[in-house]
Amino acid sequence: MVRTRHPSPQTAAVLTALAEAGKGWSHGYDLCRVLDLKAGTVYPILIRLAERGHVETSWETDPPRGRPARHLYRLSTAGAELARAVAATARAGDGAPAPGAARLAPGTT
Repeated sequence: MVRTRHPSPQTAAVLTALAEAGKGWSHGYDLCRVLDLKAGTVYPILIRLAERGHVETSWETDPPRGRPARHLYRLSTAGAELARAVAATARAGDGAPAPGAARLAPGTT
């Protein structure tokens, strides 16, 4: 028997935010701020999603002077499919967005 686990509301919010960023890269700090979630919640989610192949990661190549490079995140093809499935499930349920879900402005990382 295969057990399907539904993502937590926080994971759904991270997936939604990354999906709204499209192919653009997002910084973990920005996700924390926009979703109003703590780093101790967001970064473990990003790590799990990356380990499962749902999120691609990269290091910032040209950080501003005086600031270290930051890690960047975006959905992989599999992650985009998961995000669509999560959104469809939310729409089929009560239609309300996942708690903590917030919209990123287009082009916002």
